[in-house]
Amino acid sequence: MHELVSQHGGMSRRAVLTVGMAVGAAAALGAATPAAAALPAGGGHGPAADWFADPSRSVRPRFRWWWPDGLVDPDEIAREVDQIADAGFGGVEIAAVHHSIKDKSVLDTAHHGWGSRPWLDRVEAALQRAARRGLTVDLTLGPSWPVAVPGVTPDDESAAQELAYGHVALAAGATYRGPVPPPAYEAASGVQRQHLLAVQAARVDTANSTRKETGLNLDSVRDLTATVSDGTLTWTAPEGGDWVLISYWQRGTGQQPESGPHSSPAAYVVDHLSPVGTAAVTGRWDDMLTPSLRRLLKAAGGSFFEDSVELETDGLIWTSLLPEAFEQHTGRPLLPYLPALVLNNSNQVFAFEGQLTRQIRHDFWETVSGLFNRHHLRALRDWAHSLDMTLRSQPYGLQTDAIASAAILDIPEGESLGFKNLDDYRCLAGGRDMAGHTVLSCEAGAYNGTAYSTTWDRFLKTMGGAYAAGVNQTVVHGFSYTTAPGVSWPGFAAFSPYNGAPGYGESWGPRQPTWRHIEDISSYLGRVHQVLQAGTTRADVAVFRQTGYTATGIGASWFTATGIPLGWTHQFLSGPVLDLPSATVSSGRLAPDGPGYKALFVEGDFFYSSTPTLAVADARKLLKLARAGLAVILFGTFDQALTPGVPADGENDQLRSVLAQLLALPNVAQVTDKTAVGDALAQLGVTPDVRYATSSTLLNAHRATADADFYYLCNGKHAETVKPPVAAIDHDVTLRRTHRGAAVPYLLDAWTGEAVRLAHYTQDGDDFTVRVSLQPGQTMIVALARPGRFGDRNGTRPHAVATDADEVLFTGRGLTLRATTSGTYTTRLSQERTVTTKIPAVPEPITPDQWQLDVDDWYPGSTATRTEHVRRSLTLDTLAPWSQISELADSGGIGRYRTTVTLPADWTTASRGAVLELGQVSDTVRVTVNGTRVPSVDRLHPVLDVGLHLRAGRNSIEIEVAVPLINRLRVAQPAVFGTTARQSYGLVGPVRLVPYAQVVLG
Repeated sequence: MHELVSQHGGMSRRAVLTVGMAVGAAAALGAATPAAAALPAGGGHGPAADWFADPSRSVRPRFRWWWPDGLVDPDEIAREVDQIADAGFGGVEIAAVHHSIKDKSVLDTAHHGWGSRPWLDRVEAALQRAARRGLTVDLTLGPSWPVAVPGVTPDDESAAQELAYGHVALAAGATYRGPVPPPAYEAASGVQRQHLLAVQAARVDTANSTRKETGLNLDSVRDLTATVSDGTLTWTAPEGGDWVLISYWQRGTGQQPESGPHSSPAAYVVDHLSPVGTAAVTGRWDDMLTPSLRRLLKAAGGSFFEDSVELETDGLIWTSLLPEAFEQHTGRPLLPYLPALVLNNSNQVFAFEGQLTRQIRHDFWETVSGLFNRHHLRALRDWAHSLDMTLRSQPYGLQTDAIASAAILDIPEGESLGFKNLDDYRCLAGGRDMAGHTVLSCEAGAYNGTAYSTTWDRFLKTMGGAYAAGVNQTVVHGFSYTTAPGVSWPGFAAFSPYNGAPGYGESWGPRQPTWRHIEDISSYLGRVHQVLQAGTTRADVAVFRQTGYTATGIGASWFTATGIPLGWTHQFLSGPVLDLPSATVSSGRLAPDGPGYKALFVEGDFFYSSTPTLAVADARKLLKLARAGLAVILFGTFDQALTPGVPADGENDQLRSVLAQLLALPNVAQVTDKTAVGDALAQLGVTPDVRYATSSTLLNAHRATADADFYYLCNGKHAETVKPPVAAIDHDVTLRRTHRGAAVPYLLDAWTGEAVRLAHYTQDGDDFTVRVSLQPGQTMIVALARPGRFGDRNGTRPHAVATDADEVLFTGRGLTLRATTSGTYTTRLSQERTVTTKIPAVPEPITPDQWQLDVDDWYPGSTATRTEHVRRSLTLDTLAPWSQISELADSGGIGRYRTTVTLPADWTTASRGAVLELGQVSDTVRVTVNGTRVPSVDRLHPVLDVGLHLRAGRNSIEIEVAVPLINRLRVAQPAVFGTTARQSYGLVGPVRLVPYAQVVLG
């Protein structure tokens, strides 16, 4: 949820059953998805226009629904399900989260805690109502996060474990006689027992020391465990150097889920690396799930959900299985390597020789990754399938292979707060697509300190780039249950106040003025999801990552900085996903029935000083793929590559022999200068599906079905924080058709739901070139599909290939030219005919000089959930943000701006029209012209064609704006929100009505 910070050993931060379950199947690293509870079906090839205009519930955005444990009312639950359904969302995730409540005693965990009978009854009520409304309900695996089980104690075998160390320094020849060195730091509260795993001695080697680590000699490590008697140790250090005694203690971490307690008895975090830890979770659920709940899960259940894996310990994350698992994985015992692994306050303590230390740590975390993926994720997924549910999870937080995890999961999930840039999503997308799954979810819209000031503009800019990187479902953060004991207006908010200040994210719902317009937002998101879940992903290049971490912000050489601005797309793969059935090559493409990568790019391991490393098994996989015809580029001195882990005798020679065979192939290139990557791709005949003539901030995602190619385009950046900010773009973009059959380009407007054939483009074989003009954060969707695919009636009519007019488009009357100024315009048509069009005088743009503003101003009411409304009316000669209008400086609510414009007496809709430019407006907005509501406004480019609604003479225009509550809360609750600067919301403009003339070309 909150931003992740690396700590080596872990991460920290932060009742009619009418809904049937879809049936689906997919492989996940060798295991099948259940015959029920499948992923959302958004793919279809349906030609009907409403496939896009009215997306199904399964692809619509969802809400994280925060409950104060079981202290919730069934009637209110039903109301909130109705509110979410009526707002056009597809489901909820019930999560026990109440960080804002400091006095946890008011929640009465003994009677209303997570997992209690009242809590289960409320979950049943939610499922019943959701089934009636066609929503699905996801359930977090435990209260808050990480996954914990009530009744598990820190000393239980199933509880999360750590390895703590103790040490004593000894001079040469000195004798130590006394108790085994105790742990260097105290155990967490509640931990009563600890087990001595081993005692060792090692000679200090200053040549191996670093700024923070004491250097040791590996060959000197001695196991003294057998000499320990009744907890005491006697040992004399040999002559010839200083020594250190090191003890290793296994014990529980004592970690509890965030912001507890949530239950009675208290819950403790489980061991995420062992079967017994996972069995504690599934066993608890098996006990809780009554027959009625099981039936309801089949009707309205979606996924079990696990948040990011934030296991907190000052020591080394541990499980009893690690020594045996390490030896099985590497062929070597783990204990001699322990000095290079132990941690103190998440910092390494000892080190051997540098390269060897890196290899030891790689082997350890690769072993941990295997245990986590096998005993935790795969076991939980298989259990969820037994209940006709799926598993959705954020598989990061540990130093584990999240790419491989994403292939196991039914639905991998990232997060907009913790992910540092778009490559973090591309890691999860690679695993998803190689496994043949559909959905990559995102915990969306959590921003630090922005409670009640978050705008949907900001949300959309955040998600715009994430969608281009592979995300195609959002779980909006979030929707808080209405109330809890002791909360203030406008109601219970899970994360606000947070430590006495505005908290993370929002509490969306009817408490927010923008909820009045929420269907515009949910419909937009649903249409984007519909397209991005259609068919399969197509990506240009797979980037092979030796260490499959994510939530790191580490990208790909050349592709992230240079390739993306030229139109290239890439995803990340790790070794385990190359063992999947999809990892075959046909016609030069890897996973031809999936992402269809045209090349595999291999570079040094960023997580280990960019060292050119490869496991022998992975090198053999690459050789097999290259021999099957896949283009491969190796960046770095891979002719001198090393194994990433501690090598067995002769293993590096084996690796280099395999790589020599790989490099000898004609479809394989090695480059040592990243500027040469582009040339290498060209020499291998690899080109992107999307091309821009010059470097651009345009991002793209490509989905392909049997009869269409969908291109999602967004004017964004690799990371939101990158400077300078994104600027508007206006340039040609070439898109490639990859499906068979005739095609024409369509513009799919995700705001209005309209799908219209583009009238101005050029075609060269399978390449279509269109003009793309986008404001910062703005998106567009282009489909290359057969004529008539979306109910379009323009079929194969000629189109414009060039024009000097403002626009050529298809209207109900045919191919039409539009211009905002008079003159003579030349248009060249696809039938090699040139048309000259004369446009007579066009009225000048109109800027209204007076507005009537009626405000519904929201105030705290007599209870925490009651809002009082004060009506204000103002006449404005100049538009300005509410914060600069004295009567509205501290207001929040809904404003209706009204004005009139007068058009000439000869005005007709056949030959004239106009666009309404709103200029700066915040937050959500709707427009009515002459009493008719205009289709939804693109929030990031608020310009609307209102031509059909205008008439000669006087025309009334109403612009309804909903603004957040922060300015009101600044004065209503200054102790929490008073430090927030007054925000500039409202209609600022300039607002202009810009007339145009139009003429049918034929």
